[in-house]
Amino acid sequence: MLTKFETKSNRVKGLSFHTKRPWILASLHSGVIQLWDYRMGTLIDRFDEHDGPVRGVHFHMSQPLFVSGGDDYKIKVWNYKLHRCLFTLLGHLDYIRTVQFHHEHPWIVSASDDQTIRIWNWQSRTCISVLTGHNHYVMCASFHPKEDLVVSASLDQTVRVWDIGSLKKKTASPADDILRLSHMNTDLFGGVDAVVKYVLEGHDRGVNWAAFHPTLPLIVSGADDRQVKLWRMN
Repeated sequence: MLTKFETKSNRVKGLSFHTKRPWILASLHSGVIQLWDYRMGTLIDRFDEHDGPVRGVHFHMSQPLFVSGGDDYKIKVWNYKLHRCLFTLLGHLDYIRTVQFHHEHPWIVSASDDQTIRIWNWQSRTCISVLTGHNHYVMCASFHPKEDLVVSASLDQTVRVWDIGSLKKKTASPADDILRLSHMNTDLFGGVDAVVKYVLEGHDRGVNWAAFHPTLPLIVSGADDRQVKLWRMN
């Protein structure tokens, strides 16, 4: 163990490494988000705007931003240089479990106890897709490191892989009125922005976590059945 940080909150819910600096974000059950320097072992900053526990937190890859999601149903985007919350994204109807920035596009993916996964454009500050299909709490959701995919894990005992390839087209040409009209129509009738590519069944209890391998076509999942499963995608 390199360093130990102690906090007054009785539970730490989420963690995120900064890609370049020796920093860790910790989101706490007390509603506070702490920014730590792990080399110095010192608390650099604290962010306190959520009402209730903050479960998910994630640094942006290149910009001075991080995103958080909490039990107040709110997703907040923060600028750590300015020491403040820039804006709040509203739409989820229950606790938010995880939040993550996309590595390339101006997107955030969020997983919630409202049984949905949502994808947001943080530049336009709008929800661009709602992924429905799970029938219990969605415990986590994350983007694939390279492909147009999202993986999600739920207490409904399944892991789902979603194809979000058509979202790119939707984001790429907002000026195209015909395209926009067709997207509006598909959105009205349930949307074709994200489609389920795989439903991975095999766990006997709720699935708490699923993640893509960084380079191989593999998914790992962990569940309340005390099992870790490795799935091959192709």
